[in-house]
Amino acid sequence: MKLLRTVALDPSDTFVFDPAAEPGEWAVSGAFRFWGDDPDTLQGKARSAFRSGFLGLKSWGWSTLVEIVEVTDSDRAGVIELLAQQLVDRLGAPDLATARQAAEEEVSFAESLCNEATGALIAVHRTAKDGEVRENFRALRSRGTSRHQRAFAFLEVEDDDQPVDDVDLASIMVERERK
Repeated sequence: MKLLRTVALDPSDTFVFDPAAEPGEWAVSGAFRFWGDDPDTLQGKARSAFRSGFLGLKSWGWSTLVEIVEVTDSDRAGVIELLAQQLVDRLGAPDLATARQAAEEEVSFAESLCNEATGALIAVHRTAKDGEVRENFRALRSRGTSRHQRAFAFLEVEDDDQPVDDVDLASIMVERERK
């Protein structure tokens, strides 16, 4: 069984989101946080969270990327309890039993996103059209054998049949410095 944990490859989330999630937190999509909001009126960091944030469950902050991790039944149950308690404390769910049902649905949805290998990173892009929120998830896979060290060591893969554009940012910078 797999679930999602927040990951920070650089400090950019601290500039993009308010608040930013701490690395290593359990995470869910978090789109429910925008229920009742008009996405067209969101601005600044709230707009960024709507467009590209995963919700960290402990801090109630946002993360651009999440990592797929293996979990035990006990871990999964703990994630559901943490989210249920947050739904009561932060969003006013009427009771823990009701919140637990909603948390189970959110965690099951997060689980459904984990069909890549353990360690793969997932990103989200949210849009709203005609009152409907749509989420598009994509996997980021490491180009090499090393784990997540730098944000630019990853290749975005949406469809394996599409050609890959390989951009070497380091070489571009060296060329610019020579000119």
